[in-house]
Order: sequence, then structure tokens, then C-alpha cells
Amino acid sequence: MADWALIGVEVGADGLPRCGWCGADEEYQRYHDTEWGRPVGNDVRLYEKICLEGFQSGLSWLTILRKRENFRAAFSGFDPGLVARFGESDVERLLGDAGIVRHRGKIEAAINNAQATLTTIDKYGSLASVIWSFEPDRSTRSTPQLLQDVPGETPESKALAKELKRLGFRFIGPTTAYAAMQSLGVVNDHLRGCAAQQDCETDREAFALTVGDIGRDQSNDSPN
Repeated sequence: MADWALIGVEVGADGLPRCGWCGADEEYQRYHDTEWGRPVGNDVRLYEKICLEGFQSGLSWLTILRKRENFRAAFSGFDPGLVARFGESDVERLLGDAGIVRHRGKIEAAINNAQATLTTIDKYGSLASVIWSFEPDRSTRSTPQLLQDVPGETPESKALAKELKRLGFRFIGPTTAYAAMQSLGVVNDHLRGCAAQQDCETDREAFALTVGDIGRDQSNDSPN
């Protein structure tokens, strides 16, 4: 078995070079090609990602990906306005749902984080304004070549996790925050030579031109 840290780009059966972490699983490859690292500014999807990254803790992301539609059905499409109203009967319902990860702490955190999302939107205008304010300076980042070149956490993810905790979010530390930043396109950690790397960077540049400054022109109450 190859040393995970030394995995780089691997060419799939379809001839496309991809980050080796997605392997040969077609669903994982689609996620890698079309979602991971693409910039997201929609608060529902941002809230969903924070929740799913929390559920993923201790598990593989592929496990969560395969259950994602079940999670969406169980959590009302991850509409924070709806999930914030979940009560104990909903917790019990979710604990009995075999289609999701049945972990009371993670379920209660997801419900709590819905209210935290609403609080953040009320205070800053959007959850996106907070998350994207922690984007690293692009000029200081280089394209990783191997998985060992990709950090597990960064100063920005530590600061983001701290800010989210201050805003009332639970079950999100620096490592979980960085995983969310990677998947949401706040950073581009596609490996050098990956077919999606430049596409993601192009999307990120377009995002910066349109809504990339979201939250940066807030009042002095801005989180970062």
C-alpha cells in the first residue's frame, strides 16, 4: 500500500489526472471534479458543509458523501431557518434514521449551528461574509504536489474556528474548519497537475471579481 502522504496526482480510467485521494470511486471522482475546491457563497450550502464536516469527524468523507441526500432529507434541506426550530422529538427522529450518522452530539450540534447561522446572518449579513473573510492571501500560497504538502490546519483555519465558536457554532475545530475551507473553495488545494486545479482557480478568480469582497466592506463590527 502506498504511503498516503506521498500520493500525488493519479490518472483515472477515463484518462483524467486527479488528486489521488479520490481513488477510483466514480462518486468520489465526480465530487472531486465538480465540487471540491469550487467557491461557494450560498449560506444554505455553507451551513450544510459545516454540518457535514462535523458529522464526518472520525469517518471518511466518502461515507458522508454517500449519505448526503439522506442528510438533506432529514435536515429539511439544511435550511437553517427550519432546522433551528427542531426540538427533542426531531433529535429522537434523527437518532432513529439509519440513513444518516446517528450521533446525538453531532445531531444536536447541527441544530445548534442552524441558530448560530441565523445569528451570524443577522449580525454580518451572511455566513459567507464571515467564512470568506478568512481566505488566505493568494499570493502567499503555492500549489501542493503531494498530499504531504497539504496542511491539516492553518493560522486562518484556527482563526475561523475561533470566530465560529465565538458566534455559537459547535463541533468545528481548526482541522474541520480547514477541511471546509478546502471544499468550499476558500483555498485551492488541488494538487499540481490535477485536471481540476486550474478550473478551480479560474472559478475562484471569477468569484473574487463578483462577490469575493463579500463581508470585507462591513462596518467596524466586521469579524476579520
